[in-house]
Amino acid sequence: MSFDTYQLKQFAEKVIPKKYLRVAGLYAMRATIPFYFGKKVACPCCGSKFREFASYGQVKRANVLCRWCLSLERHRSLWLYLHEKTDILSTPVKVLHFAPEHQFQKLLKDADNVDYTSADLDMPTAMVKMDITNITFPDNTFDVIICNHVLEHVPDDAKAMSELYRVLKPGGWAILQTPMSDNPKTIEDITLTDPQERVRLFGQEDHIRTYGLDKKDRLEKAGFEVTLDPFIRKLSSDVVDHYGLMIEDIYLCRKKA
Repeated sequence: MSFDTYQLKQFAEKVIPKKYLRVAGLYAMRATIPFYFGKKVACPCCGSKFREFASYGQVKRANVLCRWCLSLERHRSLWLYLHEKTDILSTPVKVLHFAPEHQFQKLLKDADNVDYTSADLDMPTAMVKMDITNITFPDNTFDVIICNHVLEHVPDDAKAMSELYRVLKPGGWAILQTPMSDNPKTIEDITLTDPQERVRLFGQEDHIRTYGLDKKDRLEKAGFEVTLDPFIRKLSSDVVDHYGLMIEDIYLCRKKA
């Protein structure tokens, strides 16, 4: 049984109000679970196990979408990183979360130690409507910022990085993940409007860049001290395959105390 989940999502976005889309998507994908019983793969975000994850993406990727909570490989990698490499769930922290993935929003809102705010310009599930290039909080407000696969959509990413740095407390940290390539330089064109050409160049019609190895330099220009943490790369291939993880460095960005 085959489902083109990305095309189904595109169709649903045209006929279902945004505030109902996630719930509709959840139930549509969960309906496929009886066809994929098994334990070969497991989602750390929800604990579900299947024979395989679903395919997903405008440029289709096989075995990536959790059939219960809709996590993708980037979400599962970040989930493990937050649990195993940070104290975000054990130390009192004030957290800002841009474009909030529902898995993390629930986790952090439910945590007694976390003072949590989610923000986005369009997402109906965000707690605050806000432009990432014009963050409406004072300087030095947040201990932690999570911004996962957002900056590739933003025309003025330098301004967004500067704003994220501004509202981060001295000694605070941010995780700023994006799609990456091994090119020395970031490839971008903010004037490009042809959806198919954006797909060809950047992998998705709403992306305007693919970051290269100079992403670290761009973040440091905004003021961050940047560490590329190879945590995911150091996991065994069995663990990566079982959890369906994205093999990438974690961009851990700090503001000097």
